[in-house]
Amino acid sequence: MSKAVEESNRRMLRARDAMDRAYAQPLDIAALARLAHVSEGHFSRTFRATFGETPHRYLQRRRIERSMSLLRETSRSVTDICFEVGFGSLGTFSRTFHAIVGESPSSYRRRVVGGPVPTCFAMAWMRPISFGEAQADARE
Repeated sequence: MSKAVEESNRRMLRARDAMDRAYAQPLDIAALARLAHVSEGHFSRTFRATFGETPHRYLQRRRIERSMSLLRETSRSVTDICFEVGFGSLGTFSRTFHAIVGESPSSYRRRVVGGPVPTCFAMAWMRPISFGEAQADARE
């Protein structure tokens, strides 16, 4: 791997780490691009090339992953969870959740059994896949 590619990857990881820390905050491409020391357009293209999805889609998936955990582990309402993970409306949250997980948040909560399972197993098993991974799985 060339030094330039390595540096680009490091910059994208820095931005992705910031997204992971502040997933419930609004996505600000300009601030993330500044953090990665690149232009906004270059940031979006490079992020997608590096991680296989756009920054917006990555943030949505992180929010859905967190909401899945809250749905499994708490009895809080779907609306409360929606706003806690950073969505601005219940409709957008439900539509995005269904697109990524394949079912509504309420259906997911009813289906998931809350028995004692090691966290590492639960996280690997319950992780939503990205659109690109789903296409790759379908081809195999």
